[in-house]
Amino acid sequence: MNEPLTSAQLSKELAQIALAMQSERTGHTPKAVTVVASEETVVLTLHEALTPAEKILASTESGATKVEQYHRALFAVSCDELRKEIQRLTGRKVREAAVVVEPATGAIIHAFTSGTVVQIFQLEPHGVTTHVSAGIAPDRADASG
Repeated sequence: MNEPLTSAQLSKELAQIALAMQSERTGHTPKAVTVVASEETVVLTLHEALTPAEKILASTESGATKVEQYHRALFAVSCDELRKEIQRLTGRKVREAAVVVEPATGAIIHAFTSGTVVQIFQLEPHGVTTHVSAGIAPDRADASG
């Protein structure tokens, strides 16, 4: 029987698999893949995963909605393959799966949880400062009530 993978080995293998799958599905290779794996959760973030055409489309609100819908549908039809790879590498079944698309940055986040709530915080690039009050970005503070 094979030795269990270390967290670093698991992360590296899942990143390579996710990168290959995204490239195969869309014809566009993300700039990078980040994998965070814990005992109960695996989160894959595909950085700059949107094609140039998707980025242009996502520059409007209705276009961004279409890009999100497209990637949710793509995830729905391809999720089983990724689930099988995670099970093969971890020896554990995936109980839940979800996808979040951030059209502004081109990030696609696949979050796999085991009945827990996963909160994902995407940080702004180095050198960019955004002022936040009570955990709400200034442009959304008025909308919250």
